[in-house]
Amino acid sequence: MRCKRQRRRAAATAVLLTSCCSSLPAQTWNSPEALSLVHRAVDRRVAAQADASLGSYRTRAHGFVFFLAQVGAGLSEPPRLVKADELAVEVYWQAPDRSKQVILGWRDGAFLPTDIEYHRDHLGIVTNNFGDMIRVGEGDEVRDVAHPLSPAGPTLYDYALGDSLAIRTAGGAVLVREVQVRPRSFEEPLVVGTLFIDAASAQLVRFRFGFTPRAYLDRQLEDISIVLENARFEGRYWLPYRQEVEIRRRTTWLDFPARGIIRGRWEIDAYDLNVRFPPGTFAGPAIAGLAAPRPASDSTWERPLDQAIADVAAPINQQDMDALRVEVERIAGSHALGGLPARRLAAGSLSDLVRVNRVRGLTLGFGAVAGLERSRVEIRPHLAYGTSDDRVTGSLAADLHAGGTRLGVNAARQIADFSELPVVAPVLNSILAQEGGEDYGDYVLLQSVGAGVRHRLSGRTALELELLVEESQSVAVSASPATGSYRPNPALGSGTYRVGRLALERSSGGLAVHRDLQGRIALEAGEGPSEYLRATAEGRWLAGLGGSELLGRVFLGVGTDGLPPH
Repeated sequence: MRCKRQRRRAAATAVLLTSCCSSLPAQTWNSPEALSLVHRAVDRRVAAQADASLGSYRTRAHGFVFFLAQVGAGLSEPPRLVKADELAVEVYWQAPDRSKQVILGWRDGAFLPTDIEYHRDHLGIVTNNFGDMIRVGEGDEVRDVAHPLSPAGPTLYDYALGDSLAIRTAGGAVLVREVQVRPRSFEEPLVVGTLFIDAASAQLVRFRFGFTPRAYLDRQLEDISIVLENARFEGRYWLPYRQEVEIRRRTTWLDFPARGIIRGRWEIDAYDLNVRFPPGTFAGPAIAGLAAPRPASDSTWERPLDQAIADVAAPINQQDMDALRVEVERIAGSHALGGLPARRLAAGSLSDLVRVNRVRGLTLGFGAVAGLERSRVEIRPHLAYGTSDDRVTGSLAADLHAGGTRLGVNAARQIADFSELPVVAPVLNSILAQEGGEDYGDYVLLQSVGAGVRHRLSGRTALELELLVEESQSVAVSASPATGSYRPNPALGSGTYRVGRLALERSSGGLAVHRDLQGRIALEAGEGPSEYLRATAEGRWLAGLGGSELLGRVFLGVGTDGLPPH
């Protein structure tokens, strides 16, 4: 067997939902037109089980399962690829709902140390559009969640018509209707997302969705996002064509900027319809075949794994799943969707918990996050105490998330390094300051109160506005190192300013990209003892260099004469 694109044995029309789109005015939930289409789709799924014209099929699925790690303040850095698995699977299906998958080819590569093991159903595709009940992770992650187009769906979900989309094909145009779906009760384990339904046949064309918090059985699950795309075969059957899933996990007790991500992408091709299967084909486990990856010398594959990953990296990008999450959050409105506990301890970095500098000495801190019940409001308090200066500092922030928009208010009293680009990592600076008297920071006491808004303009681009009143005061050295002595801390206090900041940010392009550009452009204006303007630009670019990669970073800044010292 060679793992490559094969000729379709059944004529198919791929789904391109962006080919033509006519926007409709916003409609109310559960309108007669929406419910009529949904009931037709429910009836069509039931009728398909007794449709004698399609009794079975055999197909091939080719997919990748990636394990990634994302770490860093704000989780803004692109995730790092830890492990990649490539699989070739043969899929058998027989009416009404029997399926079997056999892993014929499987190889993997570890790019960072890991011992992760996947649930078996992460290594295969979704057949029958999940059926009436949705399960993920062999029922350990999500179990028995009612499908919106199951017979029970209309009693559990609300539906609203969205856009009308025309798919142009060789056989003519196909009209597809978008249907937004949300639970009638967000306290139940259900889904939130968007259905795309063939207006003529009422068959499901595409399904993009996430889950309510009650659906997650594993407490470490932050969220699960799934996209199922079907293609039309022989002008009548909508069968699996492309599938993507992203599962994000974080610690349950500490809100720390680190997460693990499982991301899968599958393409399904080479359908044989109405085939006869030998007796015993469907016996045994639902996903059989190879139990572990084969050695690197396996001749199944035509290209090295790193080249195969690069070829599929472009469609597997972070902003696609980010856009899906924004879409799901918009449909959910004010309801929180994350699976993590609403109340946890919090730390933006290790230095938020313990650090050393010449102004405060040993400083201990802790924070927390508390989500208000039945809302998307989060409150984040943080306190810190310096053992040498005896100052108590802290902050209190409240954020409201609404789809792609975040509104926030905050108040803070903190001692901060005035430099936006620390000379060394904060942890290393603490060690050098404590042991040798080498503190590379310069510090100022900032007291502020303000409000801001951040809005996602697209999958990669966001706009941020912040207004605040900020007072700065100079602080002196009050600690002593184990050896040596500290240099004086410069006088950086400059009084009270009214400040406005506007920033445009472009995030990372995604996984395994060979060329990428991300960055942030910001403009700041202040009024107080002086008036000033300040502009900064920071960028991160990635470029291929033969078999290697070149990563560069740049930071530029300019300000007027009235710029305060801090």
